[in-house]
Amino acid sequence: MKKTTLLLLTGAMISSCSTKQNKSITYPETKKVDTVDVYFGTEVADPYRWLEDDRSAETAAWVEAQNKVTNAYLQQIPFRQALLKRLTDLTNYEKMSAPFKKHGQYYFYKNDGLQNQSVLYTQKTLEDTPEVFLDPNKLSDDGTVALKGLSFSKDGKYAAYTISRSGSDWTEIYVMDAATKQPLQDHIVWAKFTGASWCGDGFYYSAYDAPKEGSEFSSKNENHKIYYHKLGTPQADDKLVYENKEHPLRFYSASVSEDETILFIYESGEGRGNALFMKDLKKANSPIVSLATDFDYTYSPLDVIGDKIYILTNFQAPNYRIMVADTNNPQIGQWTELIPNQESVIADAQFIDNKLFITYDKDASSHPFIYSLDGKLIQEVQLPSVGSVGFTGDKEEKECFMVFTSFTTPTSIYKYNIDANSYELYRAPKVDFNPDEYESYQVFFQSKDGTKIPMFLTHKKGLVKDGSNPVYLYGYGGFNISLNPGFSAARIPFLENGGIYAQVTLRGGGEYGEDWHIAGTKMNKQNVFDDFIGAAEYLIQDKYTSAKKIAIVGGSNGGLLVGACMTQRPELFGAAVPQVGVMDMLRYHKFTIGWNWASDYGTSEDSKEMFEYLYNYSPLHSLKPNTTYPPTLVTTADHDDRVVPAHSFKFAARLQECSDGTNPTVIRIDSKAGHGAGKPIGKVLEEQADTYGFIMYNLGMNPKFN
Repeated sequence: MKKTTLLLLTGAMISSCSTKQNKSITYPETKKVDTVDVYFGTEVADPYRWLEDDRSAETAAWVEAQNKVTNAYLQQIPFRQALLKRLTDLTNYEKMSAPFKKHGQYYFYKNDGLQNQSVLYTQKTLEDTPEVFLDPNKLSDDGTVALKGLSFSKDGKYAAYTISRSGSDWTEIYVMDAATKQPLQDHIVWAKFTGASWCGDGFYYSAYDAPKEGSEFSSKNENHKIYYHKLGTPQADDKLVYENKEHPLRFYSASVSEDETILFIYESGEGRGNALFMKDLKKANSPIVSLATDFDYTYSPLDVIGDKIYILTNFQAPNYRIMVADTNNPQIGQWTELIPNQESVIADAQFIDNKLFITYDKDASSHPFIYSLDGKLIQEVQLPSVGSVGFTGDKEEKECFMVFTSFTTPTSIYKYNIDANSYELYRAPKVDFNPDEYESYQVFFQSKDGTKIPMFLTHKKGLVKDGSNPVYLYGYGGFNISLNPGFSAARIPFLENGGIYAQVTLRGGGEYGEDWHIAGTKMNKQNVFDDFIGAAEYLIQDKYTSAKKIAIVGGSNGGLLVGACMTQRPELFGAAVPQVGVMDMLRYHKFTIGWNWASDYGTSEDSKEMFEYLYNYSPLHSLKPNTTYPPTLVTTADHDDRVVPAHSFKFAARLQECSDGTNPTVIRIDSKAGHGAGKPIGKVLEEQADTYGFIMYNLGMNPKFN
């Protein structure tokens, strides 16, 4: 279907497609190559293909040159240092997770304020002085090693913990003695998308074969496998538990029920959902049994109680329901319904005190309810305000903690009394922020096709609708992921200076169930962009703001969102920040785990119609010569092995080529960082200062900081 020809064109100037350059910025020259792909008879040039080799000396030199230009631009923003100081001061507060109990000990994460990584503490009772259990800050000199997960053996003797380095998705697993806190010799490498699921004197995990040297962060991930590791043995001796050679582009992961009687195996990656299998660990040499094989639906076991498997699924239930399977006859046709599909979406479900805690999403905010194990409603939990909630607790114990946050409420922890259906504050952070000065509410507007779209707005009280207010417009819109209310200290300087934070509930997400998700996928993807564009138009029409005062921001799939909207409606926005975005929709599936996104996007190889649809909105291919694009800050990182940096490299090069020079179009490329998770606080603050500084400067704000 495709052919590729390469002919190097040396010394091609980046201005070849533009008639003028931005007067204040001289961009680096970017070489072009004569690379042409043919899709169903259509030739598509890819002149910056060479930038896909993110380990070449040429690419490294380009990155260095681009960063030099970007840093010079950002440093000349007059209030950048004051903004960085304000952000640093705002971030410097104690942050804690809710306690969770394992084997008679409490554990919780705490960050004193500006620690690169949160530290895991333990204590016998909640009144005891906590002691450090594991400090990931000591795992590297620069804070770029992040703790990703923790699991304890059933007897509580051992703890397995997973780490990532420099933000990569690659995972390593270590084991420590829980009593002495001393590390064992066990060490697992080249694991990915996995934790350690204990069973007996070892654990299950998922991994790939070691990649070729030099291609660790860009080559396609294939042949995921499940292994069992026995403590005290080398990884080379680990037992292969499950693989599927007929489907190398799928993920395979394992979990074990709390009582270690059932092994669950999940197969996913080539559909919106997953297949589910189980193995009875009580019986020697028991077979792996299929429960469900339809990849259009998700099947998530919650727990095993006796012979009952409780499963959260959207099978024949777009807003999810809870089903019960019998371990002796577990196929999907034999399941019974416990909690039916309802108008609101089940966002979370767990067992505490032999009760079922279910949190529903209603208009993108949390509404928790408690049910008995036979499915009868016991009570609703009334939250302090519109926001997001989570619970921690043990299936067998009454003690329960509730975690709550909103756009104006920093994450706070409450002790929840199940019997009295009441709660009292346990821990609340002290942030230099007065929520009484701000308001947060939800509005609804019509998208292009008439669909009603929700949007949360947060700003200072007393805001005047005169069309002059700066807006930070944020969205995601994909992969069934929900955006709920949440607090961010990084937004405070923008809000303090009269800004509006707007968070749009776009189709493609999970806020209204699977139907809402599907409405923003494949050949419905334009709906997502229309929703986001519609949000900007609503804010203008309702006199909140004007086009030159709107900054659009989004990361990953949200970076695609920003890239698509700024190329479709460049006149509608005053600034654009596509972060680690999927920008080349014709080739995204050829790198690392990109193939896994085909269930949402489709691929350029599927059909002529799918190719044409992708080609029409692909940000890289939608850029047009001599166009006034909004001021744009593209961000990415050299260790991003999820959305490889080539997406942003090629987009930035093409954007600089095609921009008419009216506005800055720069790219910020972080080092020793990945897709975003686990980034040390110093890098986080620098990026926040650059992002908000770029936005405020280009929206014409003259901010003052406390």
